[in-house]
Amino acid sequence: MSPSAHVDTFTHDNLPPQQQWPELSFDLPELQFPERLNCAHELLDKWVEKGEGDRDCVRGSATRWTYSDLLSHANRIARVLVEDMGVVPGNRVLLRGANTPTMAACWFAIMKAGAVAVATMPLLRSKELTQVIRKARVSHALCDARLSEELLLAQSQCPTLRHVVHYQGGDDAAADGLEARAAGKSPSFANVDTAAQDCCIIAFTSGTTGEPKGTMHVHRDVIAICRCWPVHCLRANASDVFIGSPPLAFTFGLGGLLLFPLSVGASTVLLEKASPEALLHAIAHYRATICFTAPTAYRAMALSADKHDLSSLRKCVSAGEALPAATRELWKQASGIEMIDGLGATEMLHIVISHDEAGARPGATGRPVPGYQACVLDEDGQVAPPGRVGRLAVKGPTGCRYLDDVRQADYVVNGWNVTGDLYTVDADGYFRYQARTDDMIISGGYNIAGPEVEAALLAHAAVAECGVIGVPDGDRGQIVKAFVVLRPGEVAGDDMATVLQDHVKATIAPYKYPRAIEFCASLPRTETGKLQRFRLKQGQ
Repeated sequence: MSPSAHVDTFTHDNLPPQQQWPELSFDLPELQFPERLNCAHELLDKWVEKGEGDRDCVRGSATRWTYSDLLSHANRIARVLVEDMGVVPGNRVLLRGANTPTMAACWFAIMKAGAVAVATMPLLRSKELTQVIRKARVSHALCDARLSEELLLAQSQCPTLRHVVHYQGGDDAAADGLEARAAGKSPSFANVDTAAQDCCIIAFTSGTTGEPKGTMHVHRDVIAICRCWPVHCLRANASDVFIGSPPLAFTFGLGGLLLFPLSVGASTVLLEKASPEALLHAIAHYRATICFTAPTAYRAMALSADKHDLSSLRKCVSAGEALPAATRELWKQASGIEMIDGLGATEMLHIVISHDEAGARPGATGRPVPGYQACVLDEDGQVAPPGRVGRLAVKGPTGCRYLDDVRQADYVVNGWNVTGDLYTVDADGYFRYQARTDDMIISGGYNIAGPEVEAALLAHAAVAECGVIGVPDGDRGQIVKAFVVLRPGEVAGDDMATVLQDHVKATIAPYKYPRAIEFCASLPRTETGKLQRFRLKQGQ
């Protein structure tokens, strides 16, 4: 192993025990890496070195940067980190901000300085930020001034966080703002000569139940994911314009909206606010060609897609939660585009099960992405036969390395990363999502996957959104309960409940129908669009 460049050895010192590591494999020729590697050079500097610096790179609401522009901004910010803030290789630097070109420049600056980026969702409150800062022993932060209040509250509880610099708006015009500091710096910076296995990202899970887990990824991981799914499933090129809604603090967004476009010399549009309607408008305005968002957003966008010029769009990627067959079909009818579905995990860094447009099958997530292996494990940890429901297990060039967390032993089993998703695999090798391990409903002795009932409900024209959970029942142990958001103009009530129940009975096995239906105005979702079923359960 090549010597680490880290002066601060915290991440190395808090890796899981070697015997709990996943089995890593680098079978593809493009996954052979040198011992010294800095992902910022591979994704950014090299394009300027090749004479491609004038190509469009990053767009924002009032910003249009070329590759040379982004490199210059990242280099100046890297100098602020090192020269003004005292960052040394291995320090953890918290990033807090919406999707903007400056956020992208800050991320690359951290990579260049050999530090570790700890990106956080903009909507996190001080309590959640405190958990992250303490867990990662964060010492420095770059924060959008508009989001400073919660971070300042957290800082008062976190003695390790000593240096916070704000950017973009508010007091940022002051001499101590990031832009003002960076303006006085040289636009050149010598990237730290990091080892390929030096940690560069600590990505925290959403932490919706209990203490969040920090997943550590190295420079090699960042480039590995750029050489697997994007190359074999997405097949983007340098003329593409990427756009989407997931935050850069979410690994789905980091890959789809920053790493993947830059890996092929393409450009990306970073939207601070990307509601379905805003995303449709932005696709037309920027002439975007590749869109990344969650199934819920595609379903909402389909209802008004005909009001926008989407003729530039050629590829649409869905991830973040299971893609119902009804949503896939609805979007295809609205846009003419067959969605590319994908399953990933923060622990794996990005998508590991997927397909291209030609390989899409309704209800199937896809096959293992080249570079990865996958199987379904039964209750005894053995590979299950086709058609049997079990836990999805994956291995490849990336894998789970939790930061100082006993839950590592639960996620990695005999070298496999066990994702917590229940799947079946068919005779053709296509993996079909059933539920999260904690979302399986057992009613009257039957195992019922909540997402399957949701998919059946979504196929009815009256349903805009829905969530399905199991609730306690004296006779059956649990019954299926659905929370349903109706489309405008539809009337909630007993008659509608009966219509929907009959529809489910006619669509899937009758015993799976929701015996209770509650109509509501909206469903609880995370910032990345995932349905928070645990919040539905809390009210029962």
